[in-house]
Amino acid sequence: MADIGDPVIESTTGGVTAPLGFSAAGVHCGLKKAGSLDLALIDAGSVVPAAALFTTNTVAAAPVTVSRRHVASGRARAVVINAGNANACTGPDGEAAATATASAVAGQLGCEATEVVVCSTGVIGVPLPVDRVLAGVAQAASALSPDAGAAAARAIMTTDTFPKEAAVTVAFDGRSYTVGGMAKGSGMIKPNMATMLSVITTDAPLSSEACDVALRSAVATTFNRVTVDGDTSTNDTVVLLANGAVGGGPIAPESPAFTAVAAAVRLVAAELARMLAKDGEGATKLVTVTVRGAATETDAERAAFSIADSPLVKTALFGNDANWGRVAMAAGKSGAQFDPMALGIRFAGIEVCRAGTAVAFDEDEAADLLARPEVSIEVDLGAGDSEATVLTCDMSYEYVRINGEYRS
Repeated sequence: MADIGDPVIESTTGGVTAPLGFSAAGVHCGLKKAGSLDLALIDAGSVVPAAALFTTNTVAAAPVTVSRRHVASGRARAVVINAGNANACTGPDGEAAATATASAVAGQLGCEATEVVVCSTGVIGVPLPVDRVLAGVAQAASALSPDAGAAAARAIMTTDTFPKEAAVTVAFDGRSYTVGGMAKGSGMIKPNMATMLSVITTDAPLSSEACDVALRSAVATTFNRVTVDGDTSTNDTVVLLANGAVGGGPIAPESPAFTAVAAAVRLVAAELARMLAKDGEGATKLVTVTVRGAATETDAERAAFSIADSPLVKTALFGNDANWGRVAMAAGKSGAQFDPMALGIRFAGIEVCRAGTAVAFDEDEAADLLARPEVSIEVDLGAGDSEATVLTCDMSYEYVRINGEYRS
């Protein structure tokens, strides 16, 4: 692969419909109350190279089971997503509902049902009102527009407090490629091979193999480095569609242009992942946990996730309390190998622990810094040169209320 240096990537607008040739819709089909948008449709314009990653949860929802089969060909035409009902733990009827949804989309767009990716999000264990969904599919198909990316992003929200969209352009060898995306999720988030739900699109002519390589690489250091509460959903799905509308020959993983497009895919995924962490249920702050000085990247990731997932750490952050002992505890239980007497910790840039023991610091200054909307925890294990960064949020009273009343 040619070395092109760091590609120039610029932000743009439009979300999933920012790339040429994509259209979308967001409609209300009756799964949510009060007329809220609850069904999204994204159309690539034709059957195109595609890749997807799904939850590793053994209790996988019916749409995950169906979509795994459909995307195995490496090609897809569209993605349909309903919010308000997860269609998980719904047995054979749930799988039949997911298949019927794919067939309805195929009938509207003139493709095969196996060329449609189906996603659902919402309450687990409740039968999907498939008649409402099918009526919504017809409505969404008639509403498809290259200007409706924002509506689609809003239609997939559940407990999200804001829609999550991102788009960038990248230039290479005289062509400008665009990558766009949307995501949803604010609770039940510790992705494992995917995020809650996300669709990423590009007008670059990626091959099916290139889609898979680019998506896996992007997910590894973005969506798979986010945790809100340590729970991996039954429905986690991320899809990449590449319609090649910009033109040019197919971009394979070994093509010079691949590096530029893959970097753009990763940047969109990173921005969406950041939004997921920022919008954690009841969250008051975005928290970046960085572990350095690990013997291996695996050790760094283990320690970072252990800290980011700790309820004691997260509640201390909510209280603006630089309780570094909780961080030391979480690193120590992670399984990462290090000498406790080499441990160093910083809260919001303030050194609080050095060589495994306390460092005097101004508690009031620390509390003020931790009250900011974005804070950091930095840990040095003193065991090597590897590092990992995980995004998370604090855990507030509101998190308990939201999840305690989720089915009310």
